[in-house]
Amino acid sequence: MPRGLDLRIGVDTSMFFSTRAVRQAVDRAKRRVLIRQGAYLRKVAQHLIHRRRGASRPGNPPHSHAGLLRDQIFYGYDRAAESVVVGPRVFNRSDAPGLLEFGGRHPRTGRRYPARPYMGPALERSEPKLASFWQDSVKG
Repeated sequence: MPRGLDLRIGVDTSMFFSTRAVRQAVDRAKRRVLIRQGAYLRKVAQHLIHRRRGASRPGNPPHSHAGLLRDQIFYGYDRAAESVVVGPRVFNRSDAPGLLEFGGRHPRTGRRYPARPYMGPALERSEPKLASFWQDSVKG
């Protein structure tokens, strides 16, 4: 009976990358970068709100008389949506944060409030720097 040829080829798999490991590294980097971006945007928004007496001019960021609005701006990473949310938390069922940002009529009193945006301008001011957080973010 003829004897067959037994040929074995060895492949060095250390030269290939694991898609699972790459995906995990990208997910970790994305989470880290989004959290850093949220923290930066929060800080920019807080710096736009100055502690002063009286109302600010319509169209300019609001003044904070007691520091409540400035101190109530938070950020959080949403795992399900893989995004970060930045803004004031609702306090005492108040409509003030929304009325300050967008203006409008107070639902209970009917009083008209002009817009004094702070989150929109904070995002505009932050945009040039936000992209730089992604530089060299994925490390293997």
